[in-house]
Amino acid sequence: MNHIVVTGGAGFLGSHLCRRLIARGDRVTAVDNFSTGRAANIADLTGHPRFALRTTDTTAFGAFTGLDGITHIAHLAHPGSPFAAARDSAAVVRAACTGTLAVLDLAAAHTARIVLASGPDPGTRLDSRRPAAFEAHRTGHHLIETAAHHDRRTSTGIARLFEVYGPHLAPGDGRATATICAAALRAQTLYLTDDPAQSFVYIADAVDALTRMLDTDIPGPIDIAGPTLRVSEFARTAIALAGTGWLETTPGRARPDSAVPDLARTRNSLGWRPSTDLPTGLHSTLTWMRTVVAGAQTPRSC
Repeated sequence: MNHIVVTGGAGFLGSHLCRRLIARGDRVTAVDNFSTGRAANIADLTGHPRFALRTTDTTAFGAFTGLDGITHIAHLAHPGSPFAAARDSAAVVRAACTGTLAVLDLAAAHTARIVLASGPDPGTRLDSRRPAAFEAHRTGHHLIETAAHHDRRTSTGIARLFEVYGPHLAPGDGRATATICAAALRAQTLYLTDDPAQSFVYIADAVDALTRMLDTDIPGPIDIAGPTLRVSEFARTAIALAGTGWLETTPGRARPDSAVPDLARTRNSLGWRPSTDLPTGLHSTLTWMRTVVAGAQTPRSC
């Protein structure tokens, strides 16, 4: 039986990954300090005989003490939400530096496979509005790649996730998908001053790719992405499915399109391609988020 440690296991991505791993028969230990993760995300796993939760920080002394038989580590302990990253930039950098070193030591001690979930092109694309998040991704990449070169006993991999959406994505998350879906459900007008092309991938597809990445020895970076669309197309689909909301586009400053994922390489390496079409994925997302918006709650998300 695999024993997989998922850092950030109570977050948006981590909770879905924990659920998938438990469903296929693995033993899972989720590690989360709940700075952005939510207990509700993993409530259905509480009490499961193959699931354990450690409420601690990856940078804390003794965070992984006593864990046995670890075969894999999915390192997701960094905020995917731009709002969360901006709230505490020092914590983001600590997680990327000290936290990544800690999980690398854990992987080496158990000869375990470690996969880092990151964003697209952290080494070349700088967002001056979020320098801490940028530096965190770049540092995490560097540490993982360095470990691969200097310690052949540790199998490392890097998964570059593009814009992920799905149930448990909180309305106040700050990502484009969360903002669009929440605005539609609240019957608000969404204003776009530019309309870049962006890759959107449904959470179930992203988790499937991450699971395959854990099961291989491919170092990556491997792109986990979906169809590349204009943001306005995503917004119009969300508004149509929600039955409320409006979209207004106005001329604005030119903004470059997001990085284009290399899905051919992903197919060849993992035998994976996204299978969820946009209407299906958005319907599931809106169905879940509708109850949150109706209850006037704004849960935090990773």
